[in-house]
Amino acid sequence: MNTPWLLPATLLVLGYLLGSIPFGLLLTRIGGAGDLRQIGSGNIGATNVLRTGRKGLAAATLLLDLAKGAAAVGVGAWMLDGGGPMAGVMAFIGHCYPVWLRFAGGKGVATMMGVVTALYWPAGIVFAVVWLGMLFGTKWSSVGGMSAAISAPVALWFMGRIDLVPVALAMALILLWRHRANIARLVKGTEPKIGRSKTETPAA
Repeated sequence: MNTPWLLPATLLVLGYLLGSIPFGLLLTRIGGAGDLRQIGSGNIGATNVLRTGRKGLAAATLLLDLAKGAAAVGVGAWMLDGGGPMAGVMAFIGHCYPVWLRFAGGKGVATMMGVVTALYWPAGIVFAVVWLGMLFGTKWSSVGGMSAAISAPVALWFMGRIDLVPVALAMALILLWRHRANIARLVKGTEPKIGRSKTETPAA
């Protein structure tokens, strides 16, 4: 029986499942910091983990969320020629909308960085520089994350990787959608800055 769709379908599912691992939630539970969904914004990303006061757990969450995006690209490329971008996008979607948490996941900044870096590392460096620059420059976590996401397809375009622009653009649009509440607060001038309030919705 000829099933040419089976391998791509399997790749999509594996990418999604890898991305849907809620490292922030798991680490805070294992570390005795409680249920992350009941802390701060309830987001499962590294910024919300930081609200527990456990900087080590927050750093670990950031690295693991980044790593799962990169790992998905690697697995995808190994399983199927040209499968890296496909698996990377699915990992990003899995992080943002994990089935285990009723599709209420993170905002995807760290995972997107992992995907972009694995696909084309120079663009990943641009992503990191913009993210950190805007984060520390404005003190708004959301601004840092959204700026970095927007920079990815732009950087890929100017670096000649036109083939990867649609992938980065799709992730950037989803990430911006995930930040719609932050955007509304920024417009109103009510978005809290890092270190000044515990009510800020995290970017990652």
